[in-house]
Amino acid sequence: MSAVFDFTFVPWFRSVAPYIHMHRGATFVVGMVGEAIAAGKLSGIATDLALMQSLGIKVVLVYGFRPQLDEQLRSKGYAGQYASGMRITDEVALDCAQEAAGQLRFEIEAAFSQGLPNTPMAGSTVRLVSGNFLTARPLGVIDGTDYLSTGVVRKVDVAAIRRSVEAGAMVLLSPFGFSPTGEAFNLVMEEVAASVAIALQADKLIFLTECPGIHVLPDMPDAKDNPIDTEIPLEHARALLARLPQSESSKNQSFYLAHCVNACEHGVPRSHILPYATDGALLMEIYMHDGIGTMIVDEKLESLREATADDIGAILKLIGPMEQDGTLVRRDRTEIERDIANYTVLEHDGVIFGCAALYPYPADKTGEMAALTVSDQSQGQGDGEKILKRIEQQARAMGLSSIFVLTTRTMHWFLKRGFETVDPSWMPEARVRKYNWNRKSVVLVKRLDR
Repeated sequence: MSAVFDFTFVPWFRSVAPYIHMHRGATFVVGMVGEAIAAGKLSGIATDLALMQSLGIKVVLVYGFRPQLDEQLRSKGYAGQYASGMRITDEVALDCAQEAAGQLRFEIEAAFSQGLPNTPMAGSTVRLVSGNFLTARPLGVIDGTDYLSTGVVRKVDVAAIRRSVEAGAMVLLSPFGFSPTGEAFNLVMEEVAASVAIALQADKLIFLTECPGIHVLPDMPDAKDNPIDTEIPLEHARALLARLPQSESSKNQSFYLAHCVNACEHGVPRSHILPYATDGALLMEIYMHDGIGTMIVDEKLESLREATADDIGAILKLIGPMEQDGTLVRRDRTEIERDIANYTVLEHDGVIFGCAALYPYPADKTGEMAALTVSDQSQGQGDGEKILKRIEQQARAMGLSSIFVLTTRTMHWFLKRGFETVDPSWMPEARVRKYNWNRKSVVLVKRLDR
């Protein structure tokens, strides 16, 4: 039993460590729809948020209450009034909204107060702080419709929220705001979450929604076979938003995409759309490489760059397993330190997921690509091809007409990408002298188009 535990838990826990380090001290604004609470997901979400906070993340939680408000209205024999997808908040709806918000606040506080032994909340101490952090104004009259007590965010008390999270509390916000004259306004939860994230210049805005993520149109750039695109650059998100039917309905993906784009355009680096129906969606999105929902970013997090001395440890860790199973020739730290200028690394959100080295032989117009490695966590996602293309670009820039590789196990991968097998004697003389005939590596060459 202990052996199974060691070989599953320990490597996994080590693999999430970079994300734990990365997010410590960051501020996340999480918008949770009322449907998540109605579906019985509050306990799991509270557990995950408490865990995130214990790992050093500062959390601001904004909750919605659309289904609860509708239920309150039905119980009083009233139907909700809408215009252009926006709720008209009359006096009855405002009273029902206050009742719904108060009831949900009670349930949320109870969920974060759990602490029974042998449960995920055991030993946790989460202090929730609520207050009049939002100043609002009326939405007003639009196209002849008076939205009454429906409002929009006018100002966020950034200093007060920051003091609370810096003191170790989790800030809890309902979609209510108040005017300087004391009037209460019913706000849109998603607008509140986006406004707070922008005002705080939060590191992330996360929506826990009915939507599993963004379904990318087939002809969009970087469209994938997966119906949910896990990462969309801001430029592509804007283009996609322009092509999607616009809607104020929270069940429409364009509704959340619009708020995410707005947040990213105003300084929030990453915005996420996650399905509350998936247990642990928050943890999977924050502590895994590709996550589970859709992330909109103001730039591609994935970058290919030249390696530096600071990357040596990550490269050794990356190639270590492949050296142990014989796929790669063993290289010691001294060798990698000496040759670090030859290496290219693939970095994603601060973590190295791939690498390769190019050793040029200028007199022979060729170069050897060595140590091509991709992390197990990103296998099958095209990272190997990205690194190969980068090496090809470097080789062309050096005036080389070909690149070659030596392999014992991955010959077919290279053959599919335009390489052809040659006799070892084809290699530059200096490389032939170092060829290990006992290893019997296959030599493959790819001619580079100019």
